[in-house]
Amino acid sequence: MRKIIAIGGGEIGRTGVKNETLSIDREIIKLSGKSNPKLLFIPTASGDAAGYINSIENHFGKKLGCKVDSLELISKKYTKKELEDKVLKTDIIYVGGGNTLKMMKVWRKFGVDVLLEKAMKKGVVLSGLSAGSICWFRYGNSDSARFGKNKTASMIRVKGLDMIPALHCPHYDIEKGREESLKEMMKKNTGVAIAIDNCCAIEIIGDQYEILKSKKTANAYKIYWKGGKYFKELILAKKNLQLLDELLK
Repeated sequence: MRKIIAIGGGEIGRTGVKNETLSIDREIIKLSGKSNPKLLFIPTASGDAAGYINSIENHFGKKLGCKVDSLELISKKYTKKELEDKVLKTDIIYVGGGNTLKMMKVWRKFGVDVLLEKAMKKGVVLSGLSAGSICWFRYGNSDSARFGKNKTASMIRVKGLDMIPALHCPHYDIEKGREESLKEMMKKNTGVAIAIDNCCAIEIIGDQYEILKSKKTANAYKIYWKGGKYFKELILAKKNLQLLDELLK
């Protein structure tokens, strides 16, 4: 059964920085059904940044009791069997932020995209923020073009794993230009977009969803165009699960 928690953004507790997503992170662990689950961190989007890996080990490992492992596709080499064991023999997969376009290319190169599909079907909890939330959707509104020399490049549409049939925009409330670029991007695309603020997430269990918040003012929105008109609708954070098909139609 599909179990996904896609977080719009927020600090996970780097050295000297307060964690902003604690209640959502605890829900990720709860969804695994285990008190001390195995968690695989995939830091591809950050280029396997050592500091990021350490932060995840400290937060999810030392603080929240997970058995943390990492899949460092850029800095290490794995056999096909090693990749399969890491991705399929875990309880939770958490994907970090960074360059979404580069991450997706690396995943497809090594067949990690196929393994993640298998992990979803096995009921492994799939989670992450920023690039790690975009990846579960069909497409994402991404700043990947800014990781090169052009720091002011426009947002681009990046193809994800299509586990959630919608376009996703993270950091909707925090990053300048996200809202405007998403509005224009959706004008050229059919379907809907799910825009998520920092400290907010969408949790999907099977064919149902719920909005999670680690900050009261954080929100998620349904964005689409219809009949030449632009719509931005607040997705209410209700106490019970809602039908995902109703949200995405």
